[in-house]
Order: sequence, then C-alpha cells, then structure tokens
Amino acid sequence: MAEQGRKLLDWYDVHARELPWRIKGQEPYRVWLSEIMLQQTTVAAVKDYYIKFVAKWPTVEALAAAPLDDVFKAWAGLGYYARARNLHACAVAVAGQGGVFPRDVAGLMALPGIGPYTAAAIASIAYDIPVAAVDGNVDRVISRFHALETPLPLSKPQIRQLAQAHVPPLRAGDFAQAMMDLGATVCTPKSPGCGNCPWTDDCLGRAKGLAAVLPYKATKKKLTTRHGHVYWVENHDAVLVRQRPMKGLLAGMTEFPSSEWAERKPEFAAPLAGDWQRVPGLVEHTFTHFHLQLTIWRTTNKAPVLDGRFVSFAELEHEALPSVMRKVAAHVLKLRP
Repeated sequence: MAEQGRKLLDWYDVHARELPWRIKGQEPYRVWLSEIMLQQTTVAAVKDYYIKFVAKWPTVEALAAAPLDDVFKAWAGLGYYARARNLHACAVAVAGQGGVFPRDVAGLMALPGIGPYTAAAIASIAYDIPVAAVDGNVDRVISRFHALETPLPLSKPQIRQLAQAHVPPLRAGDFAQAMMDLGATVCTPKSPGCGNCPWTDDCLGRAKGLAAVLPYKATKKKLTTRHGHVYWVENHDAVLVRQRPMKGLLAGMTEFPSSEWAERKPEFAAPLAGDWQRVPGLVEHTFTHFHLQLTIWRTTNKAPVLDGRFVSFAELEHEALPSVMRKVAAHVLKLRP
C-alpha cells in the first residue's frame, strides 16, 4: 500500500488545508489542544476558540495554572463540557511531568481525556510515529477505498487494521493530516468528489458504485425526551446563577437554577418564594443521548441568595454557561419587557 501513501502525500502537499494549529515543527501542546477541541466539533467552530486559548495560555504549564472556572468560561459554547474538565486535568498532569507529553500511544492514553484516536493523532503529528489516527473521516475513507460493507461500529477493528497498513514509515504526521483532509474535503459524507481523489483509480467502493453510500451504519436508537424547569430570578438587570455539581452532566458549569431533567415532567418546585410567571414557549436542546425540553419561570427577588450569585445581563456572555443555558438566556431576554 506504499503507492497509495505516496499518492496521498503528493496530493496533500498541494491541497493541505491552512489551519491555525498546523505550523512547522508542531509542538505536542498545540496538537493536543487542537485535537481535544476538534472532538465531535467542526473545524470552523474550533478555529476562533483555539486562537483564543493559545493567546491566553500559550503553554501547557500556563493552562495548568489557570483556575478551572476560567477554562470553562473560555470553552463555553464548544459543547461536550467534560472535554474542558479533562483538558485542564490533563494539563495539570503534563505540567507535573515537566511539561512534556509522552512520546508513545500508551503513555498518552494514560492521561485524562486522551483516547485511542487522540493519542494516535498526537503521536503521529507531533512525534512522527507511524501509527494510524482513525477518526470519522478516516472511517469513511477506508470503508470506501476497501468497499467494507460491514456497518459501523462493527467494522471499526477492520478499519483500524487497514488504516495502519497504509501509514508510511516517514511523514506519518503529514499522512494522518492528509487522511483527515481527504475525508473532510473530497471523500465527504454526501456527494464525494471522486474525480479529485488521489486514490480514485484503486478505490473499490467507487468501482462497485458504493462510494456515495458507504460506510453503512447500524440503526441508531431513537432519542428519549426529558423535561425540566428553569427558574429565572432577576434583580434589576442581573440574574441568579449557580454552579452545577462537579459530577454528572455539564459538571462544574454555570446554570440558572433548574429542576432535575426527567422523562416524566418534574413538579414545579421553585428555589425561593416569589411571584413566578411562566415565560411563553419552550427551550429545546439535544444532547448525545436525549432531547431536552425546558419550561422557564421568571420572578424578581432582591433578597440575598445563599445558593448562587447575581450576574448582570451584560456579563452573562463571559460566564461558563453551557449551550442549553445560553439558549435559556437568549429566550428570556428576547421576551423581557
């Protein structure tokens, strides 16, 4: 498969995407940071966050020294907030090892938040170790090139084995990024650009007329719907917020006081006395495993609050609010008289 490796690298030398984390002699810290941010997120969404993080925390030691809440605030809007918590924990761990990331996949996987793909990406891109970094783009490219008709995720072991066989002994990092670029820009989920692909002549999926439909995927389970109440407490031009528990969904993030989220709609149980009025409409948000519908209640209260603090409307954008709570704020403020 050496011939395919050469063809892909020749293509990459001409068509590589210009991304802020791709610089000559890529240091492990920046590779790791970009890869964590890119998990389950688009390149377009990550670019500005990455630039902001590197400007604020240019080294892993600087990130490790930052308060976790500051990291949450900088991360807010990127979603999947366990990544931010693991990002900080990993930075602390690496800083405790002299600021040096391990040079092998096993050592990298021992760090918080680093799984097989991220470990392989860091090892190949930062250290040029010939190991396959298999993400969704690579799943698609390999499935099509080899015409794998076993549906994902059952085909993943075979994909990893085949992807590893393609990795060249030299320029492993460039090859990893070339595979990502090929999947993102040419071998796309819909309407793949086979005419522009360096592997098109040898692609079994194209030859069999399956390129546009592979990889097959196992049927997904239908998402359940959960319900909850959010309690919006105003004090002049400020609103009550509190920190979520440090374990569980959105752990440690900032929220407006809310009920549990359950399939059976919880009872109204306001956190304090007040003239509660229901805000028209619902706020909806979809997580990985369930869909959420929130009913919002609003009141005014100027008394001291033990469980929380008041934040001005103008400062809300700087808080570590997860996306669902940002939707709540936007909904209420839009309807506020």
